[in-house]
Amino acid sequence: MKPSRRLGSLGLSLLSVVLTSSKAMAVPSYARQTGLACNVCHNNPPELTAFGRKFKLNAYTLTDLKTEAPIEGKDLSINRFLPLSAMILIADTNINTPVPSTQNGTVQFPQILSIFLAGEFAPHAGGQVQVTYSHQSDHFTLDNTDLRFAQQARFFSNDLLYGFTLNNSPTVDDLWNSTPSWGYPWISPTTAPSPIAKPLLVGPLAQDVAGVGAYSMWHDHLYLGTSAYRTEHIGGPQPVNGTNYPINIQGVAPYWRAAWQQFWGRNYLEVGTYGIHVNSTPGSVSGLRDSYTDPAIDAQYERPFGQNSLTVHGTYVHESSNLAATFAAGNAAFPGHHLNTFRADANYHIHGRFRLTGAGFSTTGNTDPILYAPAPATGSATGSPDTAGYIAQAGWWPRQNVELSFQYTGYTKFNGSSTNYDGSGRNASANNTAFVSLWMSF
Repeated sequence: MKPSRRLGSLGLSLLSVVLTSSKAMAVPSYARQTGLACNVCHNNPPELTAFGRKFKLNAYTLTDLKTEAPIEGKDLSINRFLPLSAMILIADTNINTPVPSTQNGTVQFPQILSIFLAGEFAPHAGGQVQVTYSHQSDHFTLDNTDLRFAQQARFFSNDLLYGFTLNNSPTVDDLWNSTPSWGYPWISPTTAPSPIAKPLLVGPLAQDVAGVGAYSMWHDHLYLGTSAYRTEHIGGPQPVNGTNYPINIQGVAPYWRAAWQQFWGRNYLEVGTYGIHVNSTPGSVSGLRDSYTDPAIDAQYERPFGQNSLTVHGTYVHESSNLAATFAAGNAAFPGHHLNTFRADANYHIHGRFRLTGAGFSTTGNTDPILYAPAPATGSATGSPDTAGYIAQAGWWPRQNVELSFQYTGYTKFNGSSTNYDGSGRNASANNTAFVSLWMSF
């Protein structure tokens, strides 16, 4: 096999692991820190309420929320105990048609196990450090991490909150559940075939970079943030040499975020934009470069109905790329490419005990028979990345830290086609997946 082919294969393997990792849910050490129940900060984890967003904005502390926190007599300074939590996800996955030469009905006990150091570390400073065990890799690794410092000030006669963040994933510092790190689906199977392509902003950089950024919220309406990211490759050679890694950032990758939030009556709406620009040398730290520019828009709507509530999230990412290095290595038919990804979900929460979710997703892009080559189950017979489908989910929360969930994912198109998409006779609907899970945190 050519080195460039091996690099592509390793890249796809890395991508599949990153894209199917589960997101962190509610972290009980925050509840122990504040004395508040989980549903003060979450509709159902990990969806943040308005108070939960302010808590995160204030560096995971109540230091500057004394006048707004719905508690009295609580210690709002540093934790008296080590802020540790744990999360376990046990799952069973069934695919409509098994992947060739594999068994169906995959039980993972656990699918993931996470340990969190999460809470206030000092006045105005706090964070979340997550270490996760994966069933497929059979080892622990650093997961979503966000360390913050925040302060209050006045600007044009209105409140201004500003802060700084150190984190390891673009959008992990975000306040809303419309962006990739905290967007739906919050849990998903790791053993079902994954679509062949997604923009860089929708997963491939997660936990593989280190970034520093600054953010602000003015008048409780306008949010602005920016960060700069560098490649770190946890578990790879240090200093980084880039070997066998498809993305190696040259210089820094700038990330931007802007959002406006508004309440009217019982309604809440957020609209915003975010994005990243990356120059990368695949498989090395020097040489020809690929470049990616990923601008995106997002929106989030919330509305209570008595003891029930509705939340809606949506995002659209457009990636423009010039794959000069990939093309020169013979791994693409031409340099210029684009991908468009759209996701939307609606969640109806019933008495804080049940959640019903419906979601739709779509990815489109230009055809490239080399970049998106045929392969059984995972490839594209047409050279197209086009994928579309839906997700239906029902969750039951007998306690605020325990969820039993059933999720069904259906595909109307997979890697370019509805029928024989891989060139080996497999249809898109063959990848329809039933996913049953038990999630617990403590």
